[in-house]
Amino acid sequence: MTTEERVDQLVRDSDPGGLGMMGDLGGVKQTLLEDIMSESLVRRSVGMPPRRLWVRRFAGVMTAAAVLLCIVPASMVLRGQGEDDGVSPIVSAGAGAGAVFSPLAMEAAERSPRLLIDQAGWTVVALAEFSENYGVVRFRRGGRELEMNWYAAYVYTDRYAGQRDAGPGKSVRVDDWPADAFQSLSGDFTVLLRPRDNLVVEMKTSENWSRKDLDRVLADIVRVDARTWLAVLPAEMVMPVRERAAKVLADVPLPPGFDMAALEEIGVSDPYHFNVGVTSRVGCGWIAEWQRARSSGDKAGVRRAADALRSSHGWRVLRDMDKAGDWPEVFWEYADEIAAGTLRASYSQGLGCA
Repeated sequence: MTTEERVDQLVRDSDPGGLGMMGDLGGVKQTLLEDIMSESLVRRSVGMPPRRLWVRRFAGVMTAAAVLLCIVPASMVLRGQGEDDGVSPIVSAGAGAGAVFSPLAMEAAERSPRLLIDQAGWTVVALAEFSENYGVVRFRRGGRELEMNWYAAYVYTDRYAGQRDAGPGKSVRVDDWPADAFQSLSGDFTVLLRPRDNLVVEMKTSENWSRKDLDRVLADIVRVDARTWLAVLPAEMVMPVRERAAKVLADVPLPPGFDMAALEEIGVSDPYHFNVGVTSRVGCGWIAEWQRARSSGDKAGVRRAADALRSSHGWRVLRDMDKAGDWPEVFWEYADEIAAGTLRASYSQGLGCA
């Protein structure tokens, strides 16, 4: 089955009633390629290491499509549409304005730009890398998408110079935040916001936008508080990490000394990237145990670690993820090496082990 067919199947599976809520993936693949190139160049230019699993982001977008039925437009929270009883409809469809968020989720939201599109129909379809100095969130309405990436403020000069190479920008404002809008030769737009609160925000459109479309959306982007920002996300993106992890690890053997509390570092993210973070830590833990057992002559420990990693071919989380992306294949390659008694040094980077 081709990638296009897999995407179409995921969309059909996610909208069994034919309600048309999934929209169209449009220019995601082309946008992704441009994002990968620009992200890699920026990180090299500022001396930052390559971001692991960035190339899996399209898989994350496809996985996110499967949960769109529990996502509601940001405008339902911002404008309170349908609040006949004083409670926003988002409470039953998404995280909800009355939801209780973990301190870590609130902290992560406070560190982010917290920008939302205050127009009916826009939904959050992907969220990843929600860390202190970097994050990405993708919004969609129909066949149009807008992705917001944020970085540490010190990369602004390089980002701006890179956009100027394609031509002059036009000064715009986003919720009274000074910015510059650039249009590439292929027709898509990039809006680069000036540094604020130690962050710089870069917005990228899919390829089917007109200048009028862009101006209309920019005029309706608003900055909100942390709680409102979290409330528009699907409930499963912001539910307590331990609760999410328990579902992922239901049939997964844990290595000795596995620290469940450390999973809090993964934080707010879409299902695909959350599952990557959890299984990465499990795999790295078993590899560390295998190495320890080998070096100490603990044959039983070696067998136990090898058997645990070999069993990963049957883990439900990886089998489900294999329908949407390549992370399971990467994981299984190293697991199979361990089972055969070998291990490449590249495992640390490949699996994201510290």
